[in-house]
Order: sequence, then structure tokens, then C-alpha cells
Amino acid sequence: MKFIQRLVLATLVSSSLTYAAEHQQDEVFDEHYYQTHQIKSSITDMDDGYTFLVVGDWGRNGHFAQRSVAKWMDVASYQFDADMIISTGDNFYENGVASVNDPYWQSSYEAIYDGPSLFVDWYVVLGNHDYRGNWQAQIDYSDISRRWNMPAQYFEKMIKLEEGGTVHLVFLDTNPLNPDYQHEPKYQETQRQDGKAQLAWFEQTLKDNENADWTIVIGHHPLYSSGKRYGETGAVRGVIEPLLEKYEVDAYIAGHEHDLQHNKPAGSSVEHFVSGGGSEIRPVAQREFTAFAKSSAGFAVVKVNHHTFTLEFIDDKGKALYHYDLDKSKK
Repeated sequence: MKFIQRLVLATLVSSSLTYAAEHQQDEVFDEHYYQTHQIKSSITDMDDGYTFLVVGDWGRNGHFAQRSVAKWMDVASYQFDADMIISTGDNFYENGVASVNDPYWQSSYEAIYDGPSLFVDWYVVLGNHDYRGNWQAQIDYSDISRRWNMPAQYFEKMIKLEEGGTVHLVFLDTNPLNPDYQHEPKYQETQRQDGKAQLAWFEQTLKDNENADWTIVIGHHPLYSSGKRYGETGAVRGVIEPLLEKYEVDAYIAGHEHDLQHNKPAGSSVEHFVSGGGSEIRPVAQREFTAFAKSSAGFAVVKVNHHTFTLEFIDDKGKALYHYDLDKSKK
């Protein structure tokens, strides 16, 4: 029986790699390729700053729009000279990975995000579907892959801008912080984590870095949603939002909802973004706090310099859907 299971898994990986090769045989990634694949964007007007892409809810073995999103992520990474890629979680559907040797690493990640400009550092958080499998394996894969970075369930990164200034990135594991999972059997593993310890760490790291020019927090669960979970995010919002407001966080970027959103709740100084269009998509609607929402596959490009935070959503056809600038000098 085990021999048959290994044979099936080996066949799955082989088929996925063959499929990827067949579908990319006409796409030679040279200067001509990038010259003929361009995203019309105003981000290129910003010569300085630090650039990263944000994608979420993607791990589906190339199905739905995952492969086309990956293609345009590669173009965007080249065109905007991206320094890193951030994943907002749900990295492997439906039930995470079993180990660092799980075939999903090849069929859902390595064989999909294989464009040459995607071999920059990836910084990754866990989603709820990742907790259905071996979440520790996603941390351990950091020791196997040069580009995959998940040093712990939650962590931080300080970026020094070349022109001066700092960007403080805080990566949360929102699963243990979500009270909605307390009574869901399939997510009981999330509740075995020490949420109080993470919250204490979260507040301390925000407090210790209050002088950063920009503070951007990344988590899986949105605190506001114009999508499927509209009106259902109050529990996790009650845990996380008070600290975002207290320490004047500039932006919170999440996934979980399979779409692209920018939400601006009344009375809040925090910009709320959702980048969860890495594969499957779901409907959205205009809500009282919606600045932008589109039921589209895609990803975000973020560029930050000393004065300006810029975010642009790009769809799976390479079209710029939405552009937003936040000028620090005007806050």
C-alpha cells in the first residue's frame, strides 16, 4: 500500500512539472519577453524606495488562476525591481502540507513560481488551511529553500531605505488570535498555540519600533471585508485592531478573502488591504467602508520610500486595477 501511495505522489509531481514545462516552452524569459510583457503603471515613476509583491490564497497546484497570476508576478517583479514577495497565507489547499517532502512543495510552489524574477526572498505567514496540515513543516522549509522565509509563526523585519528612513514589517499568525476558531474542530490546532504570548510580543515590537517611518502589519485574516465574510470579522478585529490604532500602524495587509480590496473604515487611520487573489476568486460588494473591491485574481505591488507608500493591484492578465498613494507628509 505504501509503495502505491509513493508511486501516486511521484506521478503527481512528475505530471505537474511536465505540465509546467509544456506551458512555458514558448515563453523564453529574456529581455525580449519582458519588453513584450509590460504592466501599464504609474509606479515606475518612483525611482527610489523598497518594492515588494503581495499574494495570498494561492496553493492549488496551478488550478484556477494561480498559473496566470504567477506569470504576471514574474513580470511585475522584473519591471518594478521587487526586493521581496510576501504571502498572506493559505499557502496550500485544502489541508496544508504533510512534511517538507510533501509533493505540494513542487506542484503548488516550486513548479508554479519558477519565473526568474520570482527567485527573490519570500516572507510567508500561515493561513487557516495551513493549520489543517503540518504547519511546522512550512517553518522548517526555510532551511531547505533559499527563497522561502518563515522563521517562526510570527516575526518581524526592519528595512532600511537607501535614501534614509525605515520600514517596519510585522508578520502575524492571526489564526490563534481569531476567537471564531475556538469552537471549530478542524481548527483546534490553532487554539493550542499561545495567543496571549503573541499579542504581548506584538505590542512590545510595535512599542520598541515606534520611530520607524512606516509600520506595515501582515496577517491572514482581514479585519474588514467587502467580500464573502462581510460582517463576520468582528471577533478577530476586536483582538488586533486596538494595537494597530494605539501604535498608529500605517497599513494592515491580509488575505483569506479570495479577491482584492482596499477598505477605509470611518474614524480609523489604518489602511486595510486584502490581497487574496492568488488562485480562486469570490464575489465582492460595495460596503460602507469600501474604497476598492474587485472579484479578481491578482496580487499587489507595494513601493515605499521615505515619504510615500504606494500600492497597486494587478490582475492575472497584467492589468493595473487600482492605484493608491499614502503621503506621510500629509498624514
